[in-house]
Amino acid sequence: MASESSPRPLPKTRNVNDTLTVPQKRAHAVKEAFEFAWHGYYTYAFPNDELLPVTNSFSNSRNGWGATAVDALSTAILMESQDVVTAIVDYIPTINFNISISNTPVSLFETTIRYLGGILSAVDLLNGPYQHLIESANDTIALAQQAVNLASKLRFAFDTPTGIPSNDLNFGEDTFDLSEATGLAVAGSLVLEWTRLSDMVRRIDYANLTQHAEEYLIHPTYQNATIQPLPGLRGTSIDLCTGNFLDVSGSWGGGDDSFYEYLIKMFIYDPAKFTTYKDLWLEAVQSSATSDIFSHPYSRPDLTFLASWNGQDVNLVSGHLACFAGGNWILGGLVLGNQSLIDLGQNLADSCAATYNATLTGIGPEAWEWEDENFFEDDDEEVDMFIEDNGFNITDASYNLRPEVLESLYYAYRATGDTRYQDLSWKAFRAINATCRTGSGFSSVSNVNAPHGGSFENFQESYMFAETFKYAYLIQAEDAKVHVAKKGEEQTWVFNTEGHPFKVRAQQ
Repeated sequence: MASESSPRPLPKTRNVNDTLTVPQKRAHAVKEAFEFAWHGYYTYAFPNDELLPVTNSFSNSRNGWGATAVDALSTAILMESQDVVTAIVDYIPTINFNISISNTPVSLFETTIRYLGGILSAVDLLNGPYQHLIESANDTIALAQQAVNLASKLRFAFDTPTGIPSNDLNFGEDTFDLSEATGLAVAGSLVLEWTRLSDMVRRIDYANLTQHAEEYLIHPTYQNATIQPLPGLRGTSIDLCTGNFLDVSGSWGGGDDSFYEYLIKMFIYDPAKFTTYKDLWLEAVQSSATSDIFSHPYSRPDLTFLASWNGQDVNLVSGHLACFAGGNWILGGLVLGNQSLIDLGQNLADSCAATYNATLTGIGPEAWEWEDENFFEDDDEEVDMFIEDNGFNITDASYNLRPEVLESLYYAYRATGDTRYQDLSWKAFRAINATCRTGSGFSSVSNVNAPHGGSFENFQESYMFAETFKYAYLIQAEDAKVHVAKKGEEQTWVFNTEGHPFKVRAQQ
């Protein structure tokens, strides 16, 4: 169990000039927490994948290539944390991507968004506004070469009858199980990274692989389905041999989320080339916003959560992963000059922030359910009272250091300039720091609605460095050189689903 002592205080902002604004002081505090977590990882785990902060040990859930280091690089660059940047830039060229040290398959999806995305982003940032953080252009040349090395190893995943890639790859033999279906988020969340790689190294084949696979998702066919999802929405599992969707179930959450996310982000990357992607994204948003998917709990009609679907039926469940949608809808509204989309996204962002306000720790849970009519009753009177007050029932109370609520608050602030979003983000960050900081880093916890978060899971996710710290920092750091553009400004950067910023095509 977690210690019964008082929650750990935020790191002191030593040597911070008293003339700094409140947001600047907050940004300093987030940066110091990032550097604390990095120091623990670097001391006890580097160059392995993750730190186990309670026991000061390490794990290799991402094939032993230093996932935390690669994921941390773009955030360290934005924070201008020179020592961290130097250590990671020196390390990445030494990785042997041909060998996975774990006995588990290599995930094409996770490897693309974390490793490939992290390296490509670093090249863009270090060749751009943060050139002063490296000694010479040779550093980014070496990084770009590693991106090519990794993609060249991964590309056998596309050797299927349809060209839709398999996700679980055997690196020892360059094989995979053709009978194993792939997921919507897997096949639909590679196109940004692989297209950026093609542009960076002037080899169109990488982009062609992923854009070909995407066509099956844009123009779907269904196996044995008499009722399909609403327009723009999709099922989840896809047959590698036929390209058919094997189900009609989906959501804006895990397994599907970043397919929808990348439709609008590819349009930002190149509006002329990817107009069809934007049109499909708009269709998906409109279907969701005008149907029972856009659902209000009976006791809290001010809140809105995105339900999952099975065909055209809905299931009133959601979770932390789906909370990216508020920011994604806001981003689409910014890009398309559509205030109604921004308003809808704000509603979703505010509602996800409310899940944080509902719990004992001030952190939102992993998953929850709700009812849109007053017939939700539980044998536990305390649970009934929680539902009545907050509109939902927690179904998974863990917190895995996830970024999605902080992400949507960042987009809401960029769109509105409303300092309320800075305050909400800071409150959430303080809660994460007080509850999850332990030993040499930050740990996932078992129960956000229990004292001290229940128990520590002794695992520090690499994406905390790529996303959670980054969004908590950027919302306060107005003077950062890379941001999502505000209303009326041109978008010059687009963030991948792991929070790594890429230059858009027009800016290259």
